[in-house]
Amino acid sequence: MMRSRFDEQLATLHKELIRMGALCEDAISSARKALLEGSPELAEKVYPIDAEIDRMERDIETLCLKLLLHQQPVARDLRQISAALKMITDMERIGDQASDIAEIITFMQGKTSRDFVLIDDMAAAAGRMVTDSIDAYVRGDVELAHRVMREDDIVDELFSKVRKSLIDMMVSSPDEGEFALDILMIAKYFERIGDHATNIAEWVEFAVTGLHVTEAEI
Repeated sequence: MMRSRFDEQLATLHKELIRMGALCEDAISSARKALLEGSPELAEKVYPIDAEIDRMERDIETLCLKLLLHQQPVARDLRQISAALKMITDMERIGDQASDIAEIITFMQGKTSRDFVLIDDMAAAAGRMVTDSIDAYVRGDVELAHRVMREDDIVDELFSKVRKSLIDMMVSSPDEGEFALDILMIAKYFERIGDHATNIAEWVEFAVTGLHVTEAEI
């Protein structure tokens, strides 16, 4: 009976992690759309999503602690719970960074990223990494988790291209300096989102195999 109850709670944990991951995807998607449209109104839609992500982090943490304190988890269970505790920290930070991007957009005075394709490529790549890291968790798919880790190199390379392009912009068009700095900050947040997706993928690997690898090891 106790194991049956434990399995039910583990299933609830699984569903809540998936829901929190979906909220992260929504936050990134909303921030990306607001950036493309140069819309403060769209950007403000990110804030309530971030608030819900924060609430879910607290609720899932409480559930994990209950599972650890009131049940008798075996090794695999412990890995799943430990991984969940690490994953929600990264997901909460993804929400924060999407919110930070939204805040910058509200001060960009309607300027858009439509003429700066690299930043949208970066947003798409980071968003895809988050989606794939959550899918890897859902499926218990270690190979997909490894793919996410490798994709971090793509986001890092795009960030380097964005930074170089923005430096060139500031040199050739000094009046665009403030806009260039805003875009550079946004690019840095997308790079961090990619880093957090990589962390999630690494914890998926741990949950499935008991090994905690890093990108350099695959």
